[in-house]
Amino acid sequence: MNEMPSKAELAADARGLVRRALKASLATNASGSSYPYASLITTATEAAGAPIFLISGLAQHTKNLAGDPRASILFDGTGAAGDPLQGARVTLWGRAEKVVDEAVRRRFLARHPEAAFYADFPDFAFWRLRVEGAHYIGGFGRIVDFAPEELLVDTEGAGDLLAAEPDILAHMNADHADAIRLYATRLAGGPEGLWRMSGIDPEGCDLIWEGDARRIRFAGPISTPGEARAELVRLVQEAREPD
Repeated sequence: MNEMPSKAELAADARGLVRRALKASLATNASGSSYPYASLITTATEAAGAPIFLISGLAQHTKNLAGDPRASILFDGTGAAGDPLQGARVTLWGRAEKVVDEAVRRRFLARHPEAAFYADFPDFAFWRLRVEGAHYIGGFGRIVDFAPEELLVDTEGAGDLLAAEPDILAHMNADHADAIRLYATRLAGGPEGLWRMSGIDPEGCDLIWEGDARRIRFAGPISTPGEARAELVRLVQEAREPD
């Protein structure tokens, strides 16, 4: 009989689900009536893993957030499962806030390059969910609540890595496309394609191609560009090992 995973392992699974998501359901409190209002948004994450999204001031959910910043976001990882209720999903809740941050903009557009067309329209703005808790369902018996510190990645001490992220991504995408393809296909189970790296953080890196996103977890936390390079080289070696 398989042992139940630890809470830390379930937290890692929940983080992976959020990192891989390109869209999610946003629930806000409707302005005027206070009824729950659910809508669809495209998402990315900050380096620590908090959800970020780009929304228009004309949208109902944005008007709702202006009156009440409390919100929750459901990330559905069930895909085309025959019984979706047996699949993984996680709901994060907290307070949404508008942000003007180059790192937020860059990380979101790396996941959704088509959004660059309207990202600078005066009625659009980037938002983040300041996570206050999460509820994860990973299948039968795998139901757990997380505090923010259990769900998010600790980025303290990783300032050099985060500052170097744009250069790391540019270098990997321009000069090491074959390595990225190996990460996606051999380590993350993705199909053959023109994969690119869209983000890197202390716990792992994010890959994307044609509306498909994958997450690669590192062997251990990293905090510097040098450690990132060593881990990315190690991952290539792992991906090249025979099955």
